[in-house]
Amino acid sequence: MILPIYTYGQPVLRKEAQDITPEYPELSALVDNMFETLTASDGIGLAAPQIGLDIRLVVIDLDV
Repeated sequence: MILPIYTYGQPVLRKEAQDITPEYPELSALVDNMFETLTASDGIGLAAPQIGLDIRLVVIDLDV
């Protein structure tokens, strides 16, 4: 699922992100959705706050 990307000015982008554990609910689905969103936006990296979540999670695709 392609997720909405938050842009400059959104409050979540200014929040301090929280640590998560491997037991975070639906983590694998979230990572899959973030990679799908990243691919659709032609980016190389996407952080969770950019999709509205105040957690410490980032996906990077260096296969360009």
